[in-house]
Amino acid sequence: MEQSAELIRMENISKAFSGVTVLENVTLSLKKGTVHALVGENGAGKSTLMKILTGMYDDYGGTIYLEGKEVRFKNEKEALQAGISIVAQELTPIPELTIAENIFLGREPGKILSGLIDKKKLFARTSELMSKLGLAFDPRTKMKALSVAETQMIEIIKAISRDSKLIIMDEPTSALTDAETAYLFRQIESLKASGIAIVFISHKFDEIFRICDEVTVLRDGKFIATKPIGELTEEEIVAMMVGRQIADVYPPLSPPSGDRVFEVKGLSRRGVLSDISFHVGRGEIVGIAGMMGAGRTEVVRAIFGLDPKDEGEILLDGKPVRIRNPREAIEHGIVMVTEDRKNLGIVPIRSILDNIALPNMDFYARWGVIRKDKLTKDAADICRSLAVKAHSLDMPVEQLSGGNQQKVVLAKWLLRDIKLLILDEPTRGIDIGAKHEIYKLMRDLAQSGIPILMISSELPEVIGMAHRILVMAEGRIQAELARGEATQEKIMESIVGAKAEETKTITGGAGA
Repeated sequence: MEQSAELIRMENISKAFSGVTVLENVTLSLKKGTVHALVGENGAGKSTLMKILTGMYDDYGGTIYLEGKEVRFKNEKEALQAGISIVAQELTPIPELTIAENIFLGREPGKILSGLIDKKKLFARTSELMSKLGLAFDPRTKMKALSVAETQMIEIIKAISRDSKLIIMDEPTSALTDAETAYLFRQIESLKASGIAIVFISHKFDEIFRICDEVTVLRDGKFIATKPIGELTEEEIVAMMVGRQIADVYPPLSPPSGDRVFEVKGLSRRGVLSDISFHVGRGEIVGIAGMMGAGRTEVVRAIFGLDPKDEGEILLDGKPVRIRNPREAIEHGIVMVTEDRKNLGIVPIRSILDNIALPNMDFYARWGVIRKDKLTKDAADICRSLAVKAHSLDMPVEQLSGGNQQKVVLAKWLLRDIKLLILDEPTRGIDIGAKHEIYKLMRDLAQSGIPILMISSELPEVIGMAHRILVMAEGRIQAELARGEATQEKIMESIVGAKAEETKTITGGAGA
């Protein structure tokens, strides 16, 4: 297959919903054997453009060319048959089916005479596909047994099995470790070498510069530019995305007061956490850094009452409190913004007002009667202060951008008297402009005296937004670093050192 020849050209693509224009004369050119980054803030039109390309929307203006021939896909099946596949950010495997059954769902090889599925051929084809990518899964394994990273690789295999000419990857590394990301990138390089075109949608600039050949920037539904990655800097891409320069991504932090509002002593859970002790002061942001599986999320789940603990105590203003479930945590003023925003943080189909009301009905309902006027006023005030971009409080949360969804999650807690605000991956899946707004909100909340405990997989974010950093590995706190001394190198040294010590213990010494 000829490398760098144009595979897809989308010309003057326009799309509107209910009279509101979301794409206006957008042009995109995708070449064979290249990785093309598609970037823009949430709401810039990236997803809509890809839904048009994959046949999910066929009522649009403009023209699409596939290898020089005009096409208009009426549905996703037609796009798949033409060789266009997507690995979506929200993976939707069928857990009870095997890997092979998921890959060939609807395309199972059959026995000619009986009409039944030829399982032997099904598993053989799956094994052959996986061997091409250097994977050693048993094709009979059920999908529910796989990790997120492994599930993502199966989705890529599914795309390859369809003889795809173009694979769209939407935030493919959002739930992957560094090692898993490195493996994925090796597979992408292999796909490039075979002439397959890749659209890479991501908010992670380091990955865009590592793997992509070209970048197309969208802003407010309009085409801004397409350029080779070698001709751009991160600052230039950000400026094109948001229409302005963001000089300081991380706002300056005021020093905390020093008063200990929240404290954990000796928190342990067998096989998961061991002797976790730390405190958070009034107006202080404490970050927790570490690799996936280090125990970061497990710590905050235990604090919030989502998971049980075997030992340890929690203190607020120096006094022990008993927390057995999230309701008791909320009653004590401990609130949490979870890393899984869509499944645990919001009810997508319900309105902004409903989402804000759900955990606060103890404030707004008496004798079964909701004080709707008071609730609406308070919700409007808090959304205004957080600059939530929405037509009205009746707008379904699923129609908001990721950054505005995160603001709604924050809004529902800010109606309460907060003793501790837990933020688990607060900017996951959020663009650079929305990240900057979330950082300013965190800064303002801390300045108002709210203690914040933040988990983030992005080391620059932890370093830029925390007064102190707790480094976790192997279910323990391995180090505590002050703001001025924290670097990515020191954090990684603490993590690697902990893992080396754990290996030495397991093997019985350094010489084992």
